[in-house]
Amino acid sequence: MHAIEKILANAAGKDSVVTGEIVNCRVDLGEVNDIYLQTVRSFYEMGGKKVHDPKKLVFIMDHYAPASTVMQADNQKQFREFCREQKIELFFDVDQGVCHQAMVDHGLVYPGMILVATDSHATTHGAFGAFGTGVGATDMAVIMITGKLWFRVPEIVRFHLTGTLPRGVFAKDAILRIIGDLGADYGIYKGIEFTGPLLRSLNVSERMAL
Repeated sequence: MHAIEKILANAAGKDSVVTGEIVNCRVDLGEVNDIYLQTVRSFYEMGGKKVHDPKKLVFIMDHYAPASTVMQADNQKQFREFCREQKIELFFDVDQGVCHQAMVDHGLVYPGMILVATDSHATTHGAFGAFGTGVGATDMAVIMITGKLWFRVPEIVRFHLTGTLPRGVFAKDAILRIIGDLGADYGIYKGIEFTGPLLRSLNVSERMAL
């Protein structure tokens, strides 16, 4: 099995999984940003009273930082109240960084984990050997209540990167070229792996950009 398949199999309590299989997995960390107040609303609409495990949830106020409208400020206020009520200690306020960077800076990301966020850039954490993916408010509410979420085992696509980046060309340029060639929707329901000598030459921040 590929590393992604092993992560999903382990989290689902299975010996193995195959492409296209639906598995119900334990989620190691759920991350919610301040755009998604609907997550809290969905939690209560689904009958939620107490989150499954407050230590496995992160709330971060970074998209509306600082709040520029009354609505944005009110969203953040409701998030603060929710985290106090639910005893969620991993709360990062408006002066504590941007979600995916803050997660790394505080040592919350590690190889083999499943990290789900209300943000499509959750795949950033693949740089650390984690399985990261983005979801909407409803799926995140399910994680908050049950600690689990279903996944369809993705097709694995490997990009073997060779050569070197010329002066003035960065990892961000490389991924933009790949996206430009294949289309922004190419990676939907695919597990993307980057390998090769070029990848091995990149530092951590460059791998996060990929």
